[in-house]
Amino acid sequence: MKNYLLIILTCVLFFVFEATSQTYITRNGTIRFFSEAPLENIEAVNRQVSSALDAETGEFVFRVVMRSFSFEKALMQQHFNDNFVESHKYPNATFQGQILDIGEIDFNSDGEYEVTVEGDLTMKDVTRFISEKGTLRISGDNVIGESVFIIRPEDYNISIPSRYARNIAPEIEVTVSVNLTRR
Repeated sequence: MKNYLLIILTCVLFFVFEATSQTYITRNGTIRFFSEAPLENIEAVNRQVSSALDAETGEFVFRVVMRSFSFEKALMQQHFNDNFVESHKYPNATFQGQILDIGEIDFNSDGEYEVTVEGDLTMKDVTRFISEKGTLRISGDNVIGESVFIIRPEDYNISIPSRYARNIAPEIEVTVSVNLTRR
């Protein structure tokens, strides 16, 4: 009988926790990167970005499968995966951080907020602390997060062979867009 009551109590607590959950997730966010160089522009898009946001603590995480970036030219995609990011050895890029001043965001009312996100971005075998500006838009049970920032491939041990140096910019523009749904 005690076990039965414990199971019922556990189920009730689980459902209460889920009903008041402030966790938002997506598995199909988008990351786009763009390199403007003298010989050609390079653009790639990844629409299989997993992300989660804890609205109570501000914890914000991303996981990006590197092989899911799509390029206009198949050869660019092959060079990206085989030579630059070595996706066979380093299949994912991750971000683990926090939205600052999360308490100032009202997740129960539609609105738009300028935010700063800080945390650790890991690509290949390198983790670097970043701090970037972005926007959160609250719309019903959805949180739309967007940011545009710059990374330098050399900061993440992504070496560009000299024969490609004129094709790839030293700074890459990264655009992140996620539509997170309350879980």
